[in-house]
Amino acid sequence: MKKFASPGTPMPRKDRPNVLPLEGEIDLHVSPTVTASLNAMIEKKPKRLVVDLSHVTYIDSAGLAAFIEAMQKVEAYGGKFALAGLQETVRSIFEISRLDQVFQIFPDVDTAMSG
Repeated sequence: MKKFASPGTPMPRKDRPNVLPLEGEIDLHVSPTVTASLNAMIEKKPKRLVVDLSHVTYIDSAGLAAFIEAMQKVEAYGGKFALAGLQETVRSIFEISRLDQVFQIFPDVDTAMSG
């Protein structure tokens, strides 16, 4: 199975500091680095934080927990937390767990940033 493609900690692109692009599988082994990246972004208290999941092929409960924790932290200071670009396999995981009713989910990053 393909693990997280880029080595090290996922980082937002310089031109989009409020967007965290992820890829591969977000599982028990990867979620601590995802949490660390999200926490670093949350410290800056952006009005809107978007996680780009367009290149994510799988997410497990540890990955879902990382997103729930991040969403709670962002909402605690009055910001908005959104997910964007879910592939069908990942979307079905959110639907089965009913988290599609909890998260703001957008078809792509641009829509999430403006929505």
